[in-house]
Amino acid sequence: MTLLRADQAKVEWIADKKQWHVEITVGAEVVKRWLKQPHEADDATLQSMAIATAKDEGYELDATRVSISR
Repeated sequence: MTLLRADQAKVEWIADKKQWHVEITVGAEVVKRWLKQPHEADDATLQSMAIATAKDEGYELDATRVSISR
């Protein structure tokens, strides 16, 4: 299966929900998903979760294109 390349992903902590949220951008399309990780999760864990989420949605995501906002 050929995966489409995602442009970027942004992972941010949403305090109201007390969860991490990832937004994967592919052209004009934005895929939004919640990540079940604790607030103290390290950047490497969040980055790998964003990449795995993108892959689950059928996209390839380069690790250098993932930004994390704490």
